[in-house]
Amino acid sequence: MADLLDRFAPLMAQRDALFNENGADPFQVKMDEVLSQTEAVIEGRRTILVGTNNYLGLTFAPEALDAAHAALDAYGTGTTGSRVANGTYGGHKELEQALCDFYGMKHAMVFSTGFLANLGILSTLMGPEDYILMDADCHASIYDGVRGSQAQIIRFKHNDAADLDKRLARLAGKPGNKLIVVEGIYSMLGDRAPLKEIVAVKKKYENVFLLSDEAHSLGVLGKYGRGLPEEVGCEEDVDFIVGTFSKSVGTVGGFCVSNHPQFDTLRLVCRAYVFTASLPPSVVASATVNLGLVQKGGALRKRLMRNAKKLQTGLSALGLQVASEDSPVVAVVAPDPQTAAVFWRGLIEAGVYVNLALPPATPFGYSLLRASLCAAHTEEQIDDVIAIFADVASRLGLIAPAEPQRTAVG
Repeated sequence: MADLLDRFAPLMAQRDALFNENGADPFQVKMDEVLSQTEAVIEGRRTILVGTNNYLGLTFAPEALDAAHAALDAYGTGTTGSRVANGTYGGHKELEQALCDFYGMKHAMVFSTGFLANLGILSTLMGPEDYILMDADCHASIYDGVRGSQAQIIRFKHNDAADLDKRLARLAGKPGNKLIVVEGIYSMLGDRAPLKEIVAVKKKYENVFLLSDEAHSLGVLGKYGRGLPEEVGCEEDVDFIVGTFSKSVGTVGGFCVSNHPQFDTLRLVCRAYVFTASLPPSVVASATVNLGLVQKGGALRKRLMRNAKKLQTGLSALGLQVASEDSPVVAVVAPDPQTAAVFWRGLIEAGVYVNLALPPATPFGYSLLRASLCAAHTEEQIDDVIAIFADVASRLGLIAPAEPQRTAVG
């Protein structure tokens, strides 16, 4: 008789083959002590953190810590209820207003995680007569969200506005609304959506709406950190922006902002909002404070992108393949999953933490060592990371060993 989870046996066998044979198991990594935004103790070693998505380094912002402590003392550890029950405190409404002010939008809903924000909004917006056209490389939360809807789902080629245009053209004249779904910065490779081109396609057709997931571009792009729509000057053309507080904002939670006149209807019909316990007051307080720091964080954004460029340039100079340029996500492409797993383990043992990302969760079947930079990284830390990458990669035969420096003879 088959066991309940036997259908996952091939996946578990793949995991065992990758991780058990070389001791590289990312699921077993734990941080015994967090020393700062950029360092932790892992397996007894002081380790540089280059895989946290803590882009602006706000997890230890003193103003946010003070606000969180005050809210904890005043309101306790949690709300013990959903937003529509007893889970709406004054802080939740203040955070939603802060989001409206930040984005210049009329409406905002706060969710308990970014995943739930995508799950809730995408499963609710479109009905059985509607269509969702999504970039093929969208995040898992987007895939789960659209699957929860009753709409017909159509994938278009990654970052291909012409392919989107073809698919919308086939739907022209058909009843129902159409929703385009993209991401500002894609989390695995760090590349950006061609948002201007996508907006131009959207404007060619009737009853077409656009949703952009700004999880990785909030705080990173734009003069005030509002993400890719601000960066490219098309905020008014994006109907729904979904984001998370777990990257640049430095805590946890998700949100959606919009100018749609009937947006508040979602508070009654969005199951991931109605039936989920609301965020603890301490989290809400820290998110509200850090959102203000994001808006004022122009210097942090410049430092973040300078750090990212330094790492990208340094790794490329070694001969490693880096997936994208000009991004706080610096993803090194390994030749295969086995090599990626051994590479990742070598980095951990040498004191560098990055994310190991393997197919089928990655675009193009890539095996990735995914780094994400922080404004708080020092130049010395980045130099150390590049040197450790060089050492591990040369030991694996991925690059030529560095030649010893010759001392000039006088």
